[in-house]
Amino acid sequence: MRAYSLLLSSEGITIKAIAKIYHVDRDTVSTWIKKWEQHGDKSLHDQPRSGRPTTLNATEKELAKQYIKEEPRSLKNVVERLAQKTAKRLSISSLKRLAKKARLRWKRVRKSLKSLRDPFAFAQCQRELETLQHQEDQGKIDLYYFDEAGFTLDPYIPYAWQEPGTVIEIPAQKYGRMNVLGFMNRKNDLHPFIFEQSVHTGVVIACFEEFRKTLKKKTVVVMDNATVHTSEEFEECLAKWKKQGLIIKYLSTYSPELNLIEILWRNIKYAWLPFSAYQCLSALREALEHILKNFGS
Repeated sequence: MRAYSLLLSSEGITIKAIAKIYHVDRDTVSTWIKKWEQHGDKSLHDQPRSGRPTTLNATEKELAKQYIKEEPRSLKNVVERLAQKTAKRLSISSLKRLAKKARLRWKRVRKSLKSLRDPFAFAQCQRELETLQHQEDQGKIDLYYFDEAGFTLDPYIPYAWQEPGTVIEIPAQKYGRMNVLGFMNRKNDLHPFIFEQSVHTGVVIACFEEFRKTLKKKTVVVMDNATVHTSEEFEECLAKWKKQGLIIKYLSTYSPELNLIEILWRNIKYAWLPFSAYQCLSALREALEHILKNFGS
């Protein structure tokens, strides 16, 4: 490019025109001409530069991205595969920079039930919920979401900001569990129940009976197909509750994301429970009661 620019200049083409031809700044063309006048043909070659040149070419970078996607948990394996394929060994930090440029992010992997469910049943359930939400918006019904969640003394938070040289330590506990059952609507009106005992059908029925006493109009409760929700003992109550204005709407199987209250459980476990809650069972119960009492306020 420099040599051709110099030839054009010798033929009387202006610096502005040359810059336009090669899509560079006019000062760049001017510098090429001055260096030619000062150093001759030496100015046509790049001089040694400080800093390390790019290790991978474009094709090899794409290959590295592919390997990272194939083995997202182990950059060490990616380093070895790249070395075998390209005879070039990158550092872990270089691979991390490459991954970030490819808009990849290091984040928690989630369990998913999507592969187990019927997509047509899921879509149908979505449409039915939208209809119920529309009826709620019109004031025809109240719509609540029901589920249970267990909280143990084994913390759910694997990461935390800590000062250099220090580690936040939580006493190791193997036993102790609090179960929370709750009814929640889209306006964050919550009716929680806390138990230390195991959750069986009798406990679920008791919670529904208490919740039924709060009804002000026809109410639909959305819930999953857990065994304690579909047992013979539970189903015997459905007709009675329906006459009392309480209707159960079962979700399609393997569809936890359709149950609004799942978001609440996730926030409590991974964001809202303080480290002090894991000291003992009474501290866990106290923390849960505080969160549930102040939720939505």
